[in-house]
Amino acid sequence: MTKVAVKRLGDISSFIRGITFKPTDVVPADTPSAVGCMRTKNVQTQLDISDVWSVDSGFVRRAEQYLEEGDVLISSANSWNLVGKCCWIPKLESATSFGGFVTALRGDENLVDRRYLYRWFASAGTQRTVRSFSRQTTNISNLDLKRCADLPVPLPSLVEQRRIAAVLDQVDTLRAKRREAITLLDDLAQSIFLGMFGDPVRNEKSWPVGKVADLVASFESGKSLAQGQDEGAKFRVLKVSAVTSGIFRPLESKPLPVAYEVPYGHLVRQGDLLFSRANTEELIGAVSLVEGHHENLALSDKLWRFVWHDSVDSHPLYVRHLFRQGEFRRQVRERSSGTSGSMKNISQANVLGIACGIPPIELRKEFSDRMQGVARLQTSHRLHLAALDELFESLQQRAFSGQLSTLGS
Repeated sequence: MTKVAVKRLGDISSFIRGITFKPTDVVPADTPSAVGCMRTKNVQTQLDISDVWSVDSGFVRRAEQYLEEGDVLISSANSWNLVGKCCWIPKLESATSFGGFVTALRGDENLVDRRYLYRWFASAGTQRTVRSFSRQTTNISNLDLKRCADLPVPLPSLVEQRRIAAVLDQVDTLRAKRREAITLLDDLAQSIFLGMFGDPVRNEKSWPVGKVADLVASFESGKSLAQGQDEGAKFRVLKVSAVTSGIFRPLESKPLPVAYEVPYGHLVRQGDLLFSRANTEELIGAVSLVEGHHENLALSDKLWRFVWHDSVDSHPLYVRHLFRQGEFRRQVRERSSGTSGSMKNISQANVLGIACGIPPIELRKEFSDRMQGVARLQTSHRLHLAALDELFESLQQRAFSGQLSTLGS
């Protein structure tokens, strides 16, 4: 295997800091001399251009502060878990700069393929490293650009760099298609729900009016627990982020102290429907269904498990979709307590007291049966996605640890 050259990141690319301005300097996009301005919100898996601010071009002091196709836009001032997050800059329709909380990484095209550089910086190993370099100030972590510039980058020939980037792009495209299929199935489930029931809170189909308490007996909660160390931990406790996406994410958990034994009633079980009773205003009330068997996961005090009146007639899939409806979520937000911008909380009584139409049990059962088919398809796609994720990470590790000779072969 040919030995691969290693170069310092700062020798093959440059970090470019963004422009500074005040929120009051933001202007409408059609203002004469206005330019687009990307910020941390735009740095997603792909560049999010749905909400781009505009400022006067006079704030752009240097030509290099205009984004170029192939730049890597990095969140350089953010919460610790998001600092270092990055995205690729495609060809943009108009002149666009970027704010002070993000940084552009621009590769020297004579030395490094920019797509390869993006794949290297976005890789799991590099992301862990740059996060470890961050400096904490109050609730914000700042990327240490000087230490990042000293990072070693494996640098094969430009031809090989392009081949590696192309292989990773191909696998990532397959991952994106699987995620899209899962989303489309979720949209299908939502469409079926609305077609059968309308919005039960607005009660567009004039069902008999009841309350959530007619569908759900109560909720069970875990407890607030001290965090332990990963080494030797027998149990882990779920974070609220395990449910906020609507898909159960068991890896969103933290270790418990080695000596702590979780009571059986606090353990998460397959088929549990979980509810986020404490979260931000936007995410409070999120629900997810536990898939798969988990022996070592515990509920926290911020998550509830649904308790049903009758295990045969409960129809968790119906209740799950009811709780995901926009009007229902609005009711949860309105009934929650907490000041604006802080963590919101809601009581069991306030959830169980939400009024809604109650469709016939036979119709709820029909919906649940139909959802079983959708769920099987989603599970199949998630299994394939997990396999692709594993392949993608393996390819990244091989590519950026110098094991390049067999990549893509």
